[in-house]
Amino acid sequence: MRLALEEAYAARAADEVPVGAVLMRGAHVLAREHNRTRQGGDVRRHAEMACLDAATARGTGSPDAFAGCTLYVTLEPCAMCAGALVLARVPRVVFGAWDPKAGMVGSLHDLLRHPRLNHRAEVLAGVLESECAALLSEFFALKR
Repeated sequence: MRLALEEAYAARAADEVPVGAVLMRGAHVLAREHNRTRQGGDVRRHAEMACLDAATARGTGSPDAFAGCTLYVTLEPCAMCAGALVLARVPRVVFGAWDPKAGMVGSLHDLLRHPRLNHRAEVLAGVLESECAALLSEFFALKR
């Protein structure tokens, strides 16, 4: 999660919403990214999506490409990102801060563990929660 926080700080430095994500297999980092919606002019460039794209571009595009992986992300994934994680069959997701307005891993709904979907991920929530939440709160306080 510390690496994901580093990415979140990089996002903040780029005037992006400070969310970072890291995809790992064991101790090996497959990809690390942060939000790039403003930089790329694309609302789909959330940290999780950018991380999956970066890992796929490095040759991990097979149907079982993410077996044994854990995605660490500083904010609870939204519907788009949770859906992508289900489709990519990422087996484990660890996140920091809860997102009561858009979170789809327990706040509003739980796409990652929905019993009718063909893939369910193990989820660990609240890791370094106060630090992840504080970074977001500070960022939005400066914007208001």
